[in-house]
This record gives sequence, C-alpha cells and structure tokens, in this order.
Amino acid sequence: MCGRFTIRTPAARVAELFSVLISEPWQPRFNIAPTQWIPAVRCMGTGRQICSLQWGLIPSWAAERRTAASMINARAETVADKPAFRSAFRRRRCLIPADGFYEWKRIDAKTKVPHLFQLSDESPFGFAGLWEKWTAPDGEVIESCSIITTAANSLVESVHDRMPVILAPQFFEEWLDPEFSDVDRLMPMLAPFAASQMKVMQVSNIVNNARNEIDPRLTGPDV
Repeated sequence: MCGRFTIRTPAARVAELFSVLISEPWQPRFNIAPTQWIPAVRCMGTGRQICSLQWGLIPSWAAERRTAASMINARAETVADKPAFRSAFRRRRCLIPADGFYEWKRIDAKTKVPHLFQLSDESPFGFAGLWEKWTAPDGEVIESCSIITTAANSLVESVHDRMPVILAPQFFEEWLDPEFSDVDRLMPMLAPFAASQMKVMQVSNIVNNARNEIDPRLTGPDV
C-alpha cells in the first residue's frame, strides 16, 4: 500500500517535470497522510493543470464522504473493474507529485520500523492516480483521489509486499489524456518501478505521527 509520502522538491522543478504551471512556491511536506489535501496534475479542457485533491477517493455514487479513508489506494490488478475505480480509470486519471514514500517493516507483533524509499538521485516523480468528483447531500463538492499500487519490486519487498505505481515520464501524456481509455495500453503502465533506480533508508519513528509533517528529520536516517 501507500499510506505516507513526501514532496520536498521546489515547485519550479515539479512544474518542469510535469509541464504544468505552478504560480507560487510551496512549503516542503515531509509526511503527507491520508485525507489531507495534496497537489495533483490532471488534464482538463484547457490542458494540464495543478490542482488540490483530498487523498482518499469518494466515488460519485457514495452516500457519505467517510468512505475516503478506505479508498486511499486502488490495486492495479483490479482498478479497471472495481466499481469504485473503473470509471475514473478510464476518464479521470491524474499524476501525484512526490519524491519519496514510506513503508513499515514488521519486526514482531508489536514493532514496525519505518523506511523511506526514493529514486536513486532523489529526484521527483509522479504516482499514478485517479480522481473523482463527489457532491454531498448539502451541495458541497469534493474532488478526491486515490494512488494506484502494484506488487513490490525486489527492493521494496524486503519491507512490504506492495508499492505505489511510479509512472515513467514517457507515459504521462497518454495517462493524463481523458480521451484515452485503451485498457490494454493503460494496464502495462502499472508495473513495478525498477528496483535498480531506487534506494531505501530506515528513518525515525517520528514519522509514525501524522502531525509531524514539516520536520526535516523525518527523511533523515534513524539515529
């Protein structure tokens, strides 16, 4: 699964990677957690845009918003068919900027140790995501998203059996195109990212508390 991630990269560099306009700098975030509002890149009628989405997808047909907490991830193996995700998979895909993600290794029944996974050069990347629009009974409109996960590569599997889909840049254009819905072309994009291009580091338990979000020690080695 993917339950925490980071985006510390300056907005200008993220804008360059995703070919999108980001008008203002943003504060580095070291421990992004479910149900928070996160930046995402999507393609609308005027082209690519950066927007803010709630992490935890609320299907358009949901009766209430609390389903979001259980919809932070969509499994690659079932995303094209599962009712909560299949419509968004065909028409409302997005990219979620990140530069690291956390997974916890279970040591025993009471102990799990956090690890930070990054690209080898610590550069930013995009998670494959889906977004949806939901209207509450009182008329409030919420746009939300989910991060797609896949089987872990050989690096991640030493800690966890799942990992978020890191989408290769050559797939960005088709992935973001709302008119492109060829499932046979989309599904191969959801393969595990190459372990040889990633690195991992054990980090401090302070990451366990989601309220710790802006402390740079979150992404440093456990000491």
